This record gives sequence, structure tokens and C-alpha cells, in this order.
Amino acid sequence: MDLGIAGKTALVTGASQGIGLAIARALAAEGARVVLSARSQEKLEAATSEINESGGAAAFLAADLSQPQTAERLLRFASERFGPVEILVGNTGGPPPGEAAALGEEDWRTAAELLFYPQLRLTRAALPEMKKRGWGRILYVTSISVKEPIENLALSNALRAALTGFAKTLAREVAASGVTVNTLGPGYTATERVNDLFAKNAARLNTTAEELLEKQLQLIPARRLARPEEIAAVAAFLVSEPAAYLTGQAIMVDGGYTHGLL
Repeated sequence: MDLGIAGKTALVTGASQGIGLAIARALAAEGARVVLSARSQEKLEAATSEINESGGAAAFLAADLSQPQTAERLLRFASERFGPVEILVGNTGGPPPGEAAALGEEDWRTAAELLFYPQLRLTRAALPEMKKRGWGRILYVTSISVKEPIENLALSNALRAALTGFAKTLAREVAASGVTVNTLGPGYTATERVNDLFAKNAARLNTTAEELLEKQLQLIPARRLARPEEIAAVAAFLVSEPAAYLTGQAIMVDGGYTHGLL
């Protein structure tokens, strides 16, 4: 299937590793010109070089999305390198684990500046040009926790759900302009983030990460973790031309883990 995004300018945040990097690779493989952003300059440089050496078109800008001025800076950089951003993939790292009642106000503010406000700023910066062109794709990478909260991840559970509500609302507002807005909820995926969470939970529960992983796999009908490339393949479709009538949706890619009909 031709995804129809060759020559489009895409911005992928949190793209130095894991799911974000896999999405950047997938979009570049489809011919999009991709700007990668994250905090780690070294990892971004390596990732961008890999994409370019494979025949793709990529550039990077190391930046901290918790800083309010970063969104405009990223959009300006992308426009100068490849043209106005037509595909925005908002992906962020996860906040620290913690129980809801034990978290203080500062914990919530810090997490909101990681998970929620950066996506609002990026969207406000990118949306006018998308609407002007009559074509745009906005995709926020969230989590299965928006449908089934995950134990000891109160910050992520609440703030990713807030972003999902924002996306659904925005999708209805801009649908007639040719702009789609969706969210993608990865299930348990073989990334550094998931490995770190298993290790931290194992220490908290006085067990091993291997034992926790085995128990978790028994709850996943597919009986395995996702590969980042599998999440990226769905992301690439969601920002494609054929997906023009798909908007306002929260798509779970979880090996059958989440329950419920919707």
C-alpha cells in the first residue's frame, strides 16, 4: 500500500530510542522527510545518520520539550530544513512511577510538563499551516493505560488520559480542514522504558524483573511483548493519506491485552 506521505515533512518527538525512533524510521522508509527530536544529542545524531545512510531524509534537533519555547523552535527548525510540518507525532518518555495518593502537587506539575503541555504547544504551532494547506496528521503516542490504568503509574494514567480527551475534542474541531487527530496506545513493548519499570517494580515488590515479566506475559493473549517496529507500522498508517477518514480515535496496539468492546 502506498501511504502517500513521500515528501511530507514529519516531526517526531521522543525519537532518540524505543517507539519514537521506530516511528521515525518507518516514516522515513515511506519517503517522509523526518525531523527527530529528544534530549539526547548523541543518540539523535546516531539515529539520524542511520536513517540518512539508509536512503532516507532526516535531521535532528536536541531539545527539552518541558521548556515553553521549544515547540516554536522545533517547528521553525523543521520548516527551515524540509518545509512546514505536515505530520506531527507527539511522543514522550514516561514519568516516574508512584501511587496516586502519595504524589504531591509538584510531581503532577512536573509530569504535566512532560506529557501534556508540550503536545498542546506543538499542536498550536503546527496546526495553522496544516489547516492552510488542507492536509495534516497529528498523532499522540499515549498508552494502554488510557483504557486500563496501570498499577503504580498514577501520573501516566491520568495525564495520558487527559491528552486523549484533548485529542478527541480537537479532532472534531479540525476534521473539516483535512486534519486528522488520533492517539496510539502501545501495549507492553520491548523498550528500555518497560525494562526499567519492571526492574523498579521488582525491587518494590521484592521479586525479580524476570518473574514479573513472566506473570505479565500470561495476561497478554499474544503471550509476548510488542516490538517497537510493530507499533511504528500502525503509527505510519494513522498518519497516511489512506487514513484520511480515521480521526478522533484511540487505537490500542496491545496483543489483545485491553478488555472491553470499545
